[in-house]
Amino acid sequence: MSERTKNLAIYRDLVARFFDDKVKGKANPYTSMNGNMYSLLDPAGRICLRMAEEERARFAENFGTEPVEQYGAIMRGYVAIPNERLVEPDVLEEAFAACLHHARSLKKK
Repeated sequence: MSERTKNLAIYRDLVARFFDDKVKGKANPYTSMNGNMYSLLDPAGRICLRMAEEERARFAENFGTEPVEQYGAIMRGYVAIPNERLVEPDVLEEAFAACLHHARSLKKK
């Protein structure tokens, strides 16, 4: 099983179990609320979350993550969860809760 396939299963389970939402998109899995994407699984298989700037900066500092880049552009506000942290449910839940809190604060598109 590829890393991306394994991470996709973790991502789908996390979204369904803890946040009562559905992962959309087959080739590019993501979640959205009110027209705003708030999480995604990138082509490399990383789970990427959109957070408020303070939360994103804190997460990046604590876990040493770099900005998320897609198709040559930095995705402002997104942070990737390191693969080694995907086996830690408390880290996943806390990060995703911060992501979801931020998504609820965004203006509807």
